[in-house]
Amino acid sequence: MQTASLTFKSIRARPVVLKLKRPVIARIATITDWPLILIDLYTEEGVVGRSYLEPYTAKTMRYLIPALHDLGEMLKGRKVAPIELYELARKSLHFVGYQGLSMIAVSGLDMAAWDALAKAAGMPLCVLLGGSVGPVKSYNSNGLWLQKPEVVAAEAIELRDEGEFTGLKLRLGRDRMGDDLETLRAVRKAVGDDMHLMVDFNQGLNLGEALQRCHAIDDFGLAWIEEPIVYDNFDGYTQLAAELKTPIQIGENFYGPRDLHKALQSKACDYVMPDFMRIGGVTGWLRSAAITGTAGVPMSTHLYPEVAAHVMRVTETAHWLEWQDWADPILQKPYKIKDSLLHIPDVPGIGLEWNEDAVMANRADL
Repeated sequence: MQTASLTFKSIRARPVVLKLKRPVIARIATITDWPLILIDLYTEEGVVGRSYLEPYTAKTMRYLIPALHDLGEMLKGRKVAPIELYELARKSLHFVGYQGLSMIAVSGLDMAAWDALAKAAGMPLCVLLGGSVGPVKSYNSNGLWLQKPEVVAAEAIELRDEGEFTGLKLRLGRDRMGDDLETLRAVRKAVGDDMHLMVDFNQGLNLGEALQRCHAIDDFGLAWIEEPIVYDNFDGYTQLAAELKTPIQIGENFYGPRDLHKALQSKACDYVMPDFMRIGGVTGWLRSAAITGTAGVPMSTHLYPEVAAHVMRVTETAHWLEWQDWADPILQKPYKIKDSLLHIPDVPGIGLEWNEDAVMANRADL
């Protein structure tokens, strides 16, 4: 296999804000508008690598977009070798730290670089990485926020039927524990005992509350309990993981593979689910997957289903892909979901092409 050599030319990063079909209603925040940064990595050879970032709040884009443009200026003229670009970009921000906005900017660059490289090779990213095109087991994470039990139960049926899903994620953390339990029972009754139910507290509890609530749901046959307490309280997670029968899931707030390794060393979780803008894009994921493979820890994804599907095809302990369609409105050809499986298109790269009419209609002013 001969891969065309690419030369880095520039980066274009554009802010977009979309209205969520089902607003996020969690204990720590309510989100109705979803920001995206669309990244185009241009090469001298005409190949364009694409990726996007989802930084949660629109104001965050004011800092990330200039950072991405600065990285583009710094890397101009270099060979598009994703791992080398990843290291150069991270080290250029060394004095302000490798975590936070630094890692998020580098991750956006990294995903676009891998897309460009796979396009130049004329193959899907999963094939370039040594795998094959195929389906990826997915659960629906598009809703089931903190609403009344009957509303959540009805929505669970809708979400199940959107792609004949065998897994759904339910959010917990209402003011009264009884309301959480009532909602959980209503959803289970609505979708049946065969449905894999994941629950996510979105870091909304203190350790005392988490001990009470997690023990209260420990016999519900849940697939996992996700982030009951603040993400970096590894001591608290170690206690929860030791006490509970239900697996503890964390990882969307790991900033790079070292955080993941530290969590596993601390026995702070049973499962991990890194987020691509924090773990380090494709490069950070591959390094993390080597760690989870060695440890035998199941590895799921957080957001970014398109790039997630490709890397899950080459991940030794691949578990569940989190399906969210929040970026679909600005994509020319969103990925297809059927029978709880996300299907990777057999096209070069990741398969991201922008719907420019939708981009212009939802362009944000910063």
